[in-house]
Amino acid sequence: MSKSYCYTLGSKTYQFRDLAELMAKATPARSGDRLAGVIALSAEERAVAQMTLADVPLTTFLNDVLIPYESDEITRLIIDEHDDKAFAPIAHLTVGDFRNWLLSDHATPSVLASIRMGVTPEMAAAVSKIMRNQDLILVAKKCHVTTAFRNTIGLPGHLSTRLQPNHPTDDVNGIAASILDGLLYGSGDAVIGINPATDNVAQAIQLMNLMSDVIEKYEIPTQSCVLTHVTNTIECIEAGAPVDLVFQSIGGTEATNSSFGFNLNTLAEAQDAALSLRRGNVGNNVMYFETGQGSALSANAHHGLDQQTCEVRAYAVARKFKPLLVNTVVGFIGPEYLFDGKEITRAGLEDHFCGKLLGVPMGCDVCYTNHAEADQNDMDNLLTLLGVAGCSFIMGIPGSDDIMLNYQTTSFHDALYVRRVLGSRPAPEFEHWLTKMQIMKNANQHILNDSLPEPFARSLKALPGGGL
Repeated sequence: MSKSYCYTLGSKTYQFRDLAELMAKATPARSGDRLAGVIALSAEERAVAQMTLADVPLTTFLNDVLIPYESDEITRLIIDEHDDKAFAPIAHLTVGDFRNWLLSDHATPSVLASIRMGVTPEMAAAVSKIMRNQDLILVAKKCHVTTAFRNTIGLPGHLSTRLQPNHPTDDVNGIAASILDGLLYGSGDAVIGINPATDNVAQAIQLMNLMSDVIEKYEIPTQSCVLTHVTNTIECIEAGAPVDLVFQSIGGTEATNSSFGFNLNTLAEAQDAALSLRRGNVGNNVMYFETGQGSALSANAHHGLDQQTCEVRAYAVARKFKPLLVNTVVGFIGPEYLFDGKEITRAGLEDHFCGKLLGVPMGCDVCYTNHAEADQNDMDNLLTLLGVAGCSFIMGIPGSDDIMLNYQTTSFHDALYVRRVLGSRPAPEFEHWLTKMQIMKNANQHILNDSLPEPFARSLKALPGGGL
């Protein structure tokens, strides 16, 4: 049953008509919520909303759902799969108490893992709204989420990278050159993942075969993915293509996902199909999801909710299918949703914290579009903060510039920087391969070899012109 909330500050009483409005008004300012008309009208109103939200019992989120149970399959998923036993240790807390408990020494990594299935996305979103950036970093650092396919992702002290060799015409030579470039910088342990310029089944199969050939030829302990629509990947599997991971962009409402052309049953079918191939040799996490604040609003499917709450609801979808990787493409949609570097930084830290708290293997595409009020220094800051927070993986792209998707993200050099500064290491199986291939002279210090590894040198000499 929905109820109103009020708070008196001095002689003024603030009224919030329901939990959805309270959540929206409590959210740190961002352009998407302003566009949706749900933002707090002043800093004072935002602070009051945050104080009011801090007094809301966590049990409220189980009884007062933000989108009706009957009309949204994501709400049904959240409520039906809530674990009362896991929730019991925190069931007596308010949102503010929950924040304090998360920051306390009682909330150890093992304890946080034990309660994650009792935390709903709305609880995670609510507590994040009253946390400072340092709070988000500290708690996320304690949340360990490990997954595996051909290597192990998310171990404490490790930071993986998606090698993203996109090309504006899907030219196989250009893609292969980018893959080689990334591998020589120690990138690619999370996945070698291509966004196809031409998105159809035939093109997807061609790119899958290319990556599979490279992985098999050089015995690389990693996985590949073509980021095509989930239904295309199902067709690729049926055609006998070498599919490692199934990709899909996901949202936090049924209407958002319908606009993307899938539902939960589609994802279940794809997961079963990928598992049947048995291509993983370390684990069987076969799904790869991407998200981003603003996707529900851009699809006019946000039900009047703030964009961060919609985003965190998407992690319930991800959690259901035990993915290898989940990536918040934090600044990709544009300044209409996250206006500048400050808003992008806050959103990235929120997404990472909420995903890890819910048990999702969270990575981040530290990125911005060319018309946003942001630059590479902003991305350096967010990259460093996420590295400190224990982010599972980031992107690796030649020169930080995706020439197919036309946005700015992190480069192979950036990944090497953050590993060196923070002492983070690649996935252990991949690190061993880097040493065996003599790509790394000193893996502990992330020092690259000066010369081209002999297996790659032989392959280049076999090209027309001797690789020149």
